[in-house]
Amino acid sequence: MSVTTKRRGDKASKGPAARAGKLFGDIANRTSQAAGRALTFVIAAAVVIIWAITGPIFHYSDTWQLVINTGTTIVTFLMVFLIQNSQNRDSAAIQVKLDELVRVSAVHNSFVGIEHLTDDELDEIRSKCEVRAKAEKAGEQTVESARKKARRAADLVTE
Repeated sequence: MSVTTKRRGDKASKGPAARAGKLFGDIANRTSQAAGRALTFVIAAAVVIIWAITGPIFHYSDTWQLVINTGTTIVTFLMVFLIQNSQNRDSAAIQVKLDELVRVSAVHNSFVGIEHLTDDELDEIRSKCEVRAKAEKAGEQTVESARKKARRAADLVTE
């Protein structure tokens, strides 16, 4: 059974919460794609310019100021959720890809799933990795130093 077939079959068996989540995901995807376009920026800039131009017409009243403040607050509030949704989705997709790379490579499979650990546990693993990296670097420097000494000794013997 293909992934597409599985997804279609899953849709029918899921309840209203799953359908609402899918609807939100679809809307969030489309909106975040639209928000990142140059045309969207131009439209937003045009709204601000028009608002600024109308200042003298409305005598820079409190209502005139409230219009832009309310509009920007609402847009900002909604964009927070869209950005978080996009970041969560991207992060999950990247994590799955990294887990698959770790699984099929020669690196430590014990790192698969560490994103679920606490901050303290992650800090401990990071510290151990940094110590290991420093030790490997020191080992490489020692090998390189020995290599240079061996070349010099070989050069002295062959002279």
